[in-house]
Amino acid sequence: MRRKIIPYNPKLKKLARNLRNSSTLSEVLLWGALKGKQVRGYDFHRQKPIDKYIVDFYCPDLFLAIEIDGFSHMGKEAYDEHRQKRIESLGVHFLRFLDSDVKTNLDGVVAAIEEWIDEHTNTAENI
Repeated sequence: MRRKIIPYNPKLKKLARNLRNSSTLSEVLLWGALKGKQVRGYDFHRQKPIDKYIVDFYCPDLFLAIEIDGFSHMGKEAYDEHRQKRIESLGVHFLRFLDSDVKTNLDGVVAAIEEWIDEHTNTAENI
């Protein structure tokens, strides 16, 4: 089976690299839980360009983007909604978490991600 290729603007690669090098605390915490296929054996990427946007985390096998909404998203709700709808039109699913939830309830955030994976794949049958 061929994996669907999600388009991206190559000009965003440098910005994505810069964002990876200046991650927020909540991004660092969640990345520590996602990297190395720790969540149901799936590979996640951080600060991933998709179309003309960059998402915080992305799993290409699941077409799943994960966003952490913190201070940088305040006042940008309309933009975030437009951005999310555009990315969803490419077949990507979204999970959004508050920055404060990642910082204070990382286990709960990871459990919510695992629950989403279980509901959208047959992974639960293999556990």
